[in-house]
Amino acid sequence: MLTYFASDVHLGLDVKGPAAREARFVAFLRSIDPSVTESLFLLGDIWDFWYEYRDVVPKGYTRVFAAVQDLVDAGVKVYFFQGNHDVWTYRYFEELGMKRLVQPAVVDVSGKKFCLGHGDGLGPAPAGYRFLRRVFHSRFLQMLFSSLHPWLAFRLGNGWSKNNRLARHEEYVFRGADEPLHKFAVDFASRQHVDCFVFGHYHVSVDYRLPGGERFIVLKDWLDGSPFLCYDSSVGDFV
Repeated sequence: MLTYFASDVHLGLDVKGPAAREARFVAFLRSIDPSVTESLFLLGDIWDFWYEYRDVVPKGYTRVFAAVQDLVDAGVKVYFFQGNHDVWTYRYFEELGMKRLVQPAVVDVSGKKFCLGHGDGLGPAPAGYRFLRRVFHSRFLQMLFSSLHPWLAFRLGNGWSKNNRLARHEEYVFRGADEPLHKFAVDFASRQHVDCFVFGHYHVSVDYRLPGGERFIVLKDWLDGSPFLCYDSSVGDFV
């Protein structure tokens, strides 16, 4: 059986051909064969901005949702993590049959222990970023934001999104052992058995072994391609 991982598609971000990026993601979802696939893990920031009200969700993306729904109906388990861009998901994804996981989540994949998450906020982080993350996750502030009319709320959210690092085409250099996420993984592996860590968020491709032998993977974003992982239980490795 196969297990897929994808992260940081940033649907809706108006850089590098958003329509083409959405089409690539839909093509990826449609390429998954339910007869040999057990699960799909979406590791956050699938949307560049997502905010759902009790009765209102962002328009569009019908092909994405249709492809996900078809996978769920065919028996594929689809899991998702909230990223720092699509943190405001409440019930709609679950109504489509997806299951939300909270990072760091340790899951069993064909007998191997995988530690998964989006990757933001794990490990030692600057005080400013920790504060901003608490703001985004505050239920009280979410309730205040929900009091805005959707017309205004989505324009504010999309306006903020357009000023992020991806929109400015700034490349991130992963710092290896100095990176907070690396430090988190090393510490986590010292307390709990893990065979492989898989995260997103950093928008770079990373794949190496930690000092304890655990595999450490960071998935790149979809702005320039269609990066995903496929783990094949028959060979016990990614293919």
